[in-house]
This record gives sequence, structure tokens and C-alpha cells, in this order.
Amino acid sequence: MTFCVENETGTALSFDAEVLARQVIEATLDYENCPYEVTLEIVLTDNEGICAMNKEFRGIDNPTDVLSFPNVDYRVPADFSEVEDRVEDYFDPDSGELCLGDIVISIDKVYEQANAYGHSIEREYAFLIAHSMLHLLGYDHMEPDAAAVMEHRQEEILSELGITRI
Repeated sequence: MTFCVENETGTALSFDAEVLARQVIEATLDYENCPYEVTLEIVLTDNEGICAMNKEFRGIDNPTDVLSFPNVDYRVPADFSEVEDRVEDYFDPDSGELCLGDIVISIDKVYEQANAYGHSIEREYAFLIAHSMLHLLGYDHMEPDAAAVMEHRQEEILSELGITRI
């Protein structure tokens, strides 16, 4: 797996963001039975930075906690059966890894939401990565049934890692 965590904020976290990201990414890929090595990027920004991206890409002029930019189009979430039919679109020609996409997280929102929900900053950060990883794997939460599926998967992934709300 190839990924990087780029912190654009200058805000230091009290934990190793790359180590925790790797754990959540690997757990999500294992949970979804991804048969490929993958590449992705995580960008840590602030509310101002994510607000600008949210406005540009979604037409919403407000900060959000996380944005996901998937590279793979799935007919069915996490169904990798058609991925190899589009090698030139989905795989890095140098590494052969599946290019999943990008994750952008507002560090300001990580702190705000951890405080609001009464859990650790690490838990909120891990939750946002799991949430975004599921988006990169084709899940969404636009309909109540789809949201329930996604929420269940997020909680199972984090529970497997021992990352709970308390």
C-alpha cells in the first residue's frame, strides 16, 4: 500500500496520524476483501481549506468534516470484479496499485466533533478515515438503508481495531 498524509495546517496532532491512518485503511480494505494493493492520499486541512473545497466541488459554502474523492466507479460497493477491465483508468502504471482516490479531513472538525461527541481525537480521526474509505469503495449514505449499511460497516471496522466511542 502506498499512501501519504499531508498536513497543510501546521496543527500538530497528539498521535501519529500516518500510523493510525494505515491501521484504519488496512482494516477497511480487509473488511471489504480488497484483493489489491492500493494507493491513496490523505490531506489534513482546516475549516477554511475544506470550506473552499466543499464550495468548489459540491457547491456548498460551509466547512465539512471530510471530503472523499473516489477514483473508482463501482456498480456495487466494493465489488472489484470489473476493476481489472479498466486497468488504464484505475491502476498506477508504475506500482500496479489500485488508485482509490483522495481523502480530505478538517483537523478543526476533528477537534470540534471529538469534543461534541465526548470521545477522543484519535477516535474521531479514525472514524472519518473509515467513513471516507467506504466512500472510496463505492458506499454512500444518501438513502436511509444505504446510510445504515455504511454506519454498520464503520462501527465494525473501528470495533475490530478496538477504537470505540469511549
